[in-house]
Amino acid sequence: MKIGYIRVSTLDQKFDLQKDELEKLNCDKIFQDKISGSLSKSERPGLKEALEYLREGDTLIIWKLDRLGRSLKDLIDIINQLEKKKVSLKTITGLPIDTSSSSGKLIFHIFAALAEFEKGLITERVNAGIKSARSRGVVGGRPTKITPEKIKMAKQLHNDHTIKIADILNMLDVKKTLFYKMLKM
Repeated sequence: MKIGYIRVSTLDQKFDLQKDELEKLNCDKIFQDKISGSLSKSERPGLKEALEYLREGDTLIIWKLDRLGRSLKDLIDIINQLEKKKVSLKTITGLPIDTSSSSGKLIFHIFAALAEFEKGLITERVNAGIKSARSRGVVGGRPTKITPEKIKMAKQLHNDHTIKIADILNMLDVKKTLFYKMLKM
């Protein structure tokens, strides 16, 4: 049997493209998840269900290798699980992977290792950029609405019991929780 698995990462993404391609290949059953690929397979119910459904001789067909997961370890674990069940994996786009052959298994392992290597390089570059920015005094994150002047004004307005809290919040353009945090500063 041909079993399809599709995954989209965000709520506004659609399954249509992946599903259409799997249907063209006459998949007998299609499982799906609308969840981030960085989560483990136990947190992806569609994948978990697909892996439990597969039987010896079946082929798991996916749109692209990254639909199974982001980490090399997770991909290798899934491939090993498929091999134990004597199930092959086939990709539709991207890397031409078909683990029903020895060359397909080799290609999978090579490209999975390269993908993991690239992910590591990206992480290193991002961390180096953050470190470089910090050394120049650049602070990351969302800019704060709190200034020493606003703190002083918040305390003065709060001490004037004739002004409503809602009016103070509007004047300072802050939420209630931030306002009370400012009072403690």
